[in-house]
Formats: sequence, C-alpha cells, structure tokens
Amino acid sequence: MESALQMTRRYFFSRASAGLGVPALAGLLQSDLRAAETTGTHFAPKAKRVIYLFQSGGPSQLDLYDWKPKLAELRKSELPESIRRGQRLTGMTATQASFPIAPSIYKFQQHGQSGAWMSELLPKLSGIADKLTFIKSMHTNAINHDPAVTFFQTGFQLAGRPSIGSWLAYGLGSENKDLPAFVVMVSQGTGSPADQPLYDRLWGSGFLPTKYQGVKLRSIGDPVLHIANPDGIDSKARRGFIDDLNTLNQMKLDEFGDPEIATRVAQYEMAFKMQTSVPDLTDLSKEPERIFEMYGPESRKTGTFAANCLLARRLAERGVRFIQLFHRGWDQHNKLPTAIPGQAKDIDQPATALINDLEERGLLKDTLVVWGGEFGRTVYCQGKLTETDYGRDHHPRCFTVWLAGAGIKPGVSYGETDDFSYNIVNDPVDVHDLHATILHTLGVDHTKLTFKYQGRHFRLTDIHGNAVKPLLG
Repeated sequence: MESALQMTRRYFFSRASAGLGVPALAGLLQSDLRAAETTGTHFAPKAKRVIYLFQSGGPSQLDLYDWKPKLAELRKSELPESIRRGQRLTGMTATQASFPIAPSIYKFQQHGQSGAWMSELLPKLSGIADKLTFIKSMHTNAINHDPAVTFFQTGFQLAGRPSIGSWLAYGLGSENKDLPAFVVMVSQGTGSPADQPLYDRLWGSGFLPTKYQGVKLRSIGDPVLHIANPDGIDSKARRGFIDDLNTLNQMKLDEFGDPEIATRVAQYEMAFKMQTSVPDLTDLSKEPERIFEMYGPESRKTGTFAANCLLARRLAERGVRFIQLFHRGWDQHNKLPTAIPGQAKDIDQPATALINDLEERGLLKDTLVVWGGEFGRTVYCQGKLTETDYGRDHHPRCFTVWLAGAGIKPGVSYGETDDFSYNIVNDPVDVHDLHATILHTLGVDHTKLTFKYQGRHFRLTDIHGNAVKPLLG
C-alpha cells in the first residue's frame, strides 16, 4: 500500500505493460529527446565561456560613460516635459515638485583610437578603451531593483525561471568535470554599504534540473557549503559512503525514473570532487606578486571585487562555463559625488586587470566579459540639488553596458541617447537582445535553446530578442 501511494505518473507509465502505458512512455521519451536536441552549439562559437561582472544597484551612465556636454548650461533648469513624456517614475521621485537637471561634475575625455568618451572616475579602464565595446542604448522594462535584477538574470521580472548561467550549464555543460559549470561570487562596494540585497534564487535553476544551478563561492568560512567532511570522517570513508549512497539512489532511479534522483547522484559526486578542486582554486599562494599588483591591493582581501576578479580568471583557466560576479553599491539616490568615486575605484583597476590578464594568457580570445547593472540613473536630481551634491533615481529608459573579448568587435560604441541621456534616439537594445547576443558568441541560437516545462518550450529570451549583429566580430 505504501508503494502504491508513492506511485508517480512516470513510475506508472514505465511499469504499464499495455493500454496507455506504451504510447505515453514513448511520448515522454520523445520529449526528453527533443530537450536533448536543443543542447550544444548550433554554429561555430567564438566564446567558450562568459565572465559577467554584474553591477547591482544601477550605475550612473551620466557620470561614467554617457557624456552630455550641453547639460552644463542647463544646470538647475527643469527637465522639459517633451523629454520626460510622462514616463513612469519611482515612488521616490514621483511626488517631487521639481525635476532640476544635474550635469555630471566629472570630467570626460576621449580615449584610444576608438575615441570612446569615459569619465575621470575610470582612469585604468580608460586605458583599454579600444578593447571595450559600449552599448549606450540599453533599456529595460523594470524600474525597481528586484524585478530589474531578476529580469537581467532570467529574462523575466518574476522569480522562478532559470538564470542565464543555468541555461548555459544546461546547454553547454562544463569543460571541467571537477568544478560546476556555473559559479557565482558576491562583493560589497564602498558606494552604498546598505545597498539592495541579492537572493540566491538569482543564480537558481528554476524549472531546469537543480544540477544546473549556480554554486556560490563564499568569502567567509568554507568557500562552498556542505562539501567538507564531518569530523572523524576521512576521504576514504567519505568515498565509500558516497558509493553506497549512490547505489541506493540508483536503485530508486531505476524504479521511479525521477530526474531529481539523477541530479542528487551527480551532485554528491561533484561535491566529492570539489573537496580537492575548490581548495586548489582558492589557493592564491602561487600567484606571482605582479598579479596582485595588477589587480590592486584589494586583491589580497577575500571577498572583494578585486579578489573575485582574480578568482574569475582562475575559474576561466579551469574551463568553468559561466562565472558571475555581483558587485553591490551602485544605488546612489543622494550624495552621489561622495559615493560614486569609491564605488568606481572598486571596479576600475580589477576589471582592467582581468581583461589584460585574460589577454596575456590567451584566454580573452575565447572568453566574453560583460559589465553592467540592472538600469541607469536619471538626469534630474533626486532631492535637493546644490553646488557640490546631487542624487539620481532609477532610470530604465537608457543606460550603458560594455562587453569585451570573444565574438565582439572591439572599440565600438553602439546606440545613442538624447542630449539628456533620458531617451534612446538610435539603435535600442533590450535585455533579451543582450542575452541573444551573449548566446550567439557561444555558438547558440537563442531560439533553439529550449526546455519543455508544463506543456510549453521555454527559453531564456522567451518570445523576444535578436542578436545585435553590428557588435559581433
């Protein structure tokens, strides 16, 4: 009776010898086959892996990349209604009686042969401007942090769908059998110490099998939870325990056919392998002094953006498919001039070093690096505008991200915003387009990387998105 109560639909069909059992089982197998056919590359890839430097909080494009010289003469004047167009505002500024224009107080210069305009806040990154490709016409549908960050990770504003790293782990797997295909690290910036929280579901696998979820490397305690042996258990005993447990799980897998049992077996094996591979990964003692000098003094401090960039390079060397660094601190609604310099310094030298380091090792040619946040900031001031102080609210209508490395034309600035960096005037790029472009560099047609769930074939880009062909090398 207990066995009958636990009977699953898959179990029933797999055990049925007549009637609906055989055609239903065939349908299930065909479904699995169709899912398998969507994996792998669809054409020759330029990139083998991605390092995504996600800047949580919304970096101000106006103070970093999108120079608007005409704003200086419009300082303190009202943002014209013809520019604002009655667009949605957050609850933080919707009740403001005035929307005074706040030009950036930072100097901009052109850099490299490409002539890219960049702020004085990013002196190191400016030095490699010709290696970067700027998308200045990014836009998103979300105006608040959580749905906006979720949208960039999963292609959907509501939680529950697989993250981009999980899609790539599912579609392409890992080149290293001893490390996960998808690894995540989180750092806290100096710009806003109490910035918006980030949730583990942002690197979750959603409705994909859980073996494709991101594995978070922690900066305190064990780098990865639950892989260390309990006290009194050595490696040999652990191996024997896992072998016996896998045998029992395999018996249940043969009986019920539940894919989550297969995931459990695979994850126990991965955890055992990571007992050796993770300590080797995180041991920086063999890195030469010049590498720490390249990434900056913060690279010696576990959990900083600089240290995580160095670990990202080490993960790339080891064939990890998708490496995502979340860096918090960009949510500067007020006192931006006192907050953004430190935040920019957090990322300037390490991000530059990462690109140069990858290039020196011959890895940049098959590694795509992506930098950007969930939205931009407003040209008008949130709160009181003074001679030395201003703040900026969330702005989803236009902002800047940049890419570098495999599959992307270097030294390009794509898209254009109006004189207020408020609306896009040329070549808009939405979140689905960016996802499609990233997948394209990896040899994946975004319309073909699908997974059947609840009767529908889902994909990262849903029913949208086009690879931005002018950016592709």
